[in-house]
Order: sequence, then C-alpha cells, then structure tokens
Amino acid sequence: MTARHLPSTITMQCFEAAARHMSFTRAADELSITQSAISKQVAQLEAYLQHKLFRRVRRTLVLTPEGALYLTEVRKILARIEMSANAIMSYSGQGEVLRVACLPTFGARWLARQLPDFLNANPHIDLSVSDHVEPFDLDQAGIDVAVFHGHGRWPKLECHKLFDEEVVAVGAPDYLARRQPTSAADLAECRLLHLSTRPDAWHRWFADQGITTERSYHGTRFETFQMLIRTAMSGGGLALVPRFFVDTELAEGRLSLAWPHVLKGPDAYYLVHPEHLGELVRVRRFVTHVLTCAEVDAPAGASC
Repeated sequence: MTARHLPSTITMQCFEAAARHMSFTRAADELSITQSAISKQVAQLEAYLQHKLFRRVRRTLVLTPEGALYLTEVRKILARIEMSANAIMSYSGQGEVLRVACLPTFGARWLARQLPDFLNANPHIDLSVSDHVEPFDLDQAGIDVAVFHGHGRWPKLECHKLFDEEVVAVGAPDYLARRQPTSAADLAECRLLHLSTRPDAWHRWFADQGITTERSYHGTRFETFQMLIRTAMSGGGLALVPRFFVDTELAEGRLSLAWPHVLKGPDAYYLVHPEHLGELVRVRRFVTHVLTCAEVDAPAGASC
C-alpha cells in the first residue's frame, strides 16, 4: 500500500481550536502548547492544502471560504475519532457490541419494548442502535442487523419476516369534524400528508377502493412516520400510517379513523443481516429473540 502523507490529528486539532477561538494564542492555551507551535501547524496545513485558511482583517483573525469549508470536514473527522476512541475505551474484553439499524418509528413504537428482555438475557452483549429510513448496504455501514420494510428480497442479505401491516387513514378529531367526509373520495379534498419513502401510498389507498383522483400525490412530505403522526395529531391533515403505530392515539382519542378502509399491501417488516454474519452468536441470539417477540407481540391484524 502506498504511504499517504496526510495531515496529522494534532495539526487538525490546532486548526480547529484556532478557528473556534479565532485566536492562535487562546488555541495554544487550550492545547497547552506555544502560540508559535499553533502558527507552525496551521502554516504546514495551508502548504499541504495549497489554500490559505485564515486571513487578518483589521488585526482580527477570520476564516477564508476555504478555511470555513475545511473546518466543517475537520470537525466531522475529529468527532469520529473521539467516538471511536470512546468505544474502545468503554469496551470490556468480556463483552460484544451488536450494531442494529432500524426504521425510526418502528424502533420507537415496537422494537424498543423488546430490547430490555434481550439485554437482561444477554448481559455480555451491548447494543449500538441507529436510525435508517431506507434499505442500505449493511456491510458498508458496519451494521450487523437491521429492520427493513419492503418485499423481503435484498441481495446478500438473509431476511426474516416479522409481520405484515394494516395501513389506515387517520386525522385529528377536530380536523375531521370540520371536514366531515361522507365517503372515501371526500378524503382527496383534504390536506394529505405523505411519507417520503412511500410517495404512492395515498394513490394505492384510493385505487384499492376503485377511486381515481389527481390529488393522491399532492401534499406535504415527511421523512419519518413519527413527524407525520404528530402533524396529523395537531390538525395538519390526514395521514396514512400502519395501524399499530397509532393504536394508543386512537384508543385515547387523540386521532380518529378518517375512513374505515384498511390497506393491506405486499410489503412487510423484515429483520435482515448479511448472509456471512448468520453464524455469529450475537446475531443469532438477537434474531431468535426478535422473531419470538414478533410471534408473541405481533400488532393486531398483522400476520407473521
């Protein structure tokens, strides 16, 4: 492998501190080195990048446009280094870390309540849980296990079906009282809220009832169901959501069904992992636990 002459961590720290304080002197005090050392590190960095990072305006230090751009990247790099160091320092030789990615609202509404029993039964396994709204390359992202929604066929992934979903149209009681829809078609005249990863959801809901409307793709879009639901609860419009995401809100009267029709599609929720990780004990234990939970704690109306 060819050696790469990259800026050192201390060089990036010197630049970041100088940019944050807009002072070489205060940066030097923070890092417990001399002001001349800060100046030398910044000069070497500018020579390497072939761009000036600072300039002086009326004796005041300011970032150049190139310096401001580089500062954003340097802060990301230093934050990642700090996170990696903290992960290693907190790692005990007696434990393992399982990296899990999940759809945000699914994680908050269903998966989260399944985790305590897993952690209690596997005290040597720590979880690192992150949000992802769409399918992605698990190997490239360094993820062991993920929850996807879709057709259940993704290359190089072993897919375990959790359950189907029933999608319903909901809105705030006050909003529905004002609109007073008397048919499913009337909903097309309401403000429709959309999930960005399911742009055709309303179109399919109407089509499933033989209704054609030009407004099924119109409306505000959200990245997560969580914000979609909150906006509907606040009277912002009607939302199409998996029923188990809003069972509590429906029971408590904070949301109401806008129309009783239930949409059942071909897609489902799947627990997935790279095929080559299937024999890892931590992966196998997590998969077994979640699949068992899906059988025992499946949402009403969902089938495994």
